[in-house]
Amino acid sequence: MCGIRVTLENGRPTGVRGDPDDPFSQGHICPKATAMVDLQNDPDRLRHPLKKTDHGFVRVGWEEALDEIADRTHAIQEAHGRDSIAAYLGNPNAHNTSSMLYGPTFLRTLRTRNKFSATSLDQLPHMVASSLMLGHELLLPVPDLDRADLLFIIGGNPAVSNGSIMTAPNVKRRISAIAERGTVVVIDPRRTETARLATQHAPIRPGTDAWLLLGLLRAILDEGPPQLHHLAPHVEGLDAVAALAQTVDLDRVARQTTIDVDTLRNWARMLRNTERAAVYARLGACAQPQGGLVGWLLLVVNAVTGHLDRPGGLMVTDPAADVLFPPGTPRKSRRKLGRWHSRVRELPEFGGELPTSTLVEEILTPGEGQIRGLFVWAGNPVLSAPNGRALDQALDTLDLCVSVDLYVNETGRHADFVLPALPPLSRDHYDLVFNALAIRNTAKFVPAVVPVDGEERSDGAIGLGLAERLTARRGEPTWRLRMSRWLGVRGQLEAMLRLGPYGLRKGFGGLSLAALKKQPHGIDLGPLRSSLLERMPRETLDLAPKPFMEGAQALIEAPDAALGETLLIGRRHLRSNNSWLHNQTRLVKGKSRCTLLVHPDDAKRWGLATDDLAAVTSAVGEVQVPVEVSDEIMPGVVSLPHGWGHDRPGVTWSVAEAHAGVSVNDLTDPAHVEPLAGNAVLNGVPVTVSAAG
Repeated sequence: MCGIRVTLENGRPTGVRGDPDDPFSQGHICPKATAMVDLQNDPDRLRHPLKKTDHGFVRVGWEEALDEIADRTHAIQEAHGRDSIAAYLGNPNAHNTSSMLYGPTFLRTLRTRNKFSATSLDQLPHMVASSLMLGHELLLPVPDLDRADLLFIIGGNPAVSNGSIMTAPNVKRRISAIAERGTVVVIDPRRTETARLATQHAPIRPGTDAWLLLGLLRAILDEGPPQLHHLAPHVEGLDAVAALAQTVDLDRVARQTTIDVDTLRNWARMLRNTERAAVYARLGACAQPQGGLVGWLLLVVNAVTGHLDRPGGLMVTDPAADVLFPPGTPRKSRRKLGRWHSRVRELPEFGGELPTSTLVEEILTPGEGQIRGLFVWAGNPVLSAPNGRALDQALDTLDLCVSVDLYVNETGRHADFVLPALPPLSRDHYDLVFNALAIRNTAKFVPAVVPVDGEERSDGAIGLGLAERLTARRGEPTWRLRMSRWLGVRGQLEAMLRLGPYGLRKGFGGLSLAALKKQPHGIDLGPLRSSLLERMPRETLDLAPKPFMEGAQALIEAPDAALGETLLIGRRHLRSNNSWLHNQTRLVKGKSRCTLLVHPDDAKRWGLATDDLAAVTSAVGEVQVPVEVSDEIMPGVVSLPHGWGHDRPGVTWSVAEAHAGVSVNDLTDPAHVEPLAGNAVLNGVPVTVSAAG
């Protein structure tokens, strides 16, 4: 989303810097953007299709690869049923216009219920809450940072992530501005980079964020009636939520969270008495045992304090190209959870996908519907999914594995075919997803600027090529797919812009692709507005969906969680984006960042010092990792960064192998999931720590 200026010499990129004329980012970029030139020029990046043979990977032509993949996919489904083929979509798809527009076409062609993605390793609780409360899983309110005077951040580190479920260029400046004019409270087990910008940091025991929000809700309603403002006539379930809040014991909340009652009550008064305030929660609060309740309570707390759909609070965008309701899509509520369930553990489907935590067992467990073939599209679940070592082994049992990626990564090394996609600077881009999560309405089209330097194809071309072949092998007509190919990314984008809120509704001079091409720096479409009721596909905002109410009641009635365990959490770094960019020297150089963060009191207890090697053991595995002793982590909690573990043989990124680190997901347990929708539990994982043998 940040505007960039790319320097080219003879068609080869030599530098990337921020675009000061971009109306949204205003010249800001992060280290990951400057590394795009390294990614584009990386000699390790895949430039032609590969096929695995008895002698390793060999180069193969596109037509041969696509034909054989289609033949084998069709044969597997004919022999074992349509669900014998599965697909996993990684996070990069959300940053890729071609993937966003053509990925669904390919998935529909597979006709399988075994679809997985990074969603259930990340933001699934937010999406379930929006679906059941607002009517659509992609209607995700974001903090209006530029007008807020009070901001609570729970389990998020936007100073490093540059915003997550919140598109906010130069977020450090924006958070610092809020702290200067008001108050920023960061609630996190670690004194993060964001906490250092805040006016207050409150450590919290991992996995207790639902208790925190229940206690905050109780304290808010103790201070007076709800402040729903213009939403009041459109809200249902308020009485049920208020009655539930009265059963919450604040002293018990304090014991579970380590945040005292006086602090809770003070925060409640701050939220009630500040006109422009927002409560925001992210990955640390999502990927934990009660993440579903956190997603729900986050919207409830913002609603009852009058900060939902109001300037300075949580608001929704008006994107120029609407991914919620694209042209031709009926505007209807999508409140669906569990239309089908996974075969082995019966975890629920959501949004057409099953939880990724079930992937290993669905591959290894015999019977009808067993996964025998897998497409991995721009993903690396061996490093990002729970118990990656088990998945590492399971992938070798498949009859077919296909990876679409820029590299042969830790997952792709198991593939029968690896198909090279276009790198970012060689493809057109319009950000469909992150414009829908932006703290200001803008639009920008970025054409491809670097010629393709090999045989790479766009993700859309790869998906359509496979879809056409599969459809033909079934003896079905392919004219719809041919029409989609003819329309292309630009044709589809043109339709979305023309039929969007700034297009033909504004007259013949409305927004179009041609208009965006004339404004290469982007167009500012104005601040967020109170449009939630217009955007919702249902008439009322449901504060008390049955699954959440039952889950909260069960939590309240359950025994207190055991105290005294050592709990593992993840963390991010500014120069690291999951496992994507670890093959770029400028992002991994210097002192290793894959360290175990340990509080001094715990280090003394375990006989550890900085740079010592620690053994960290969980229910599913053990890693040995260097220690970094720091009081920025609270006692009883340790932290490992996500996305490392490049020590598997057979990958093609030499720089990453030289900075391998260990994978935190060799310790996370796929059996441990959030109970409502099955989101992975990646934070608050019980571990033992000792000096390595």
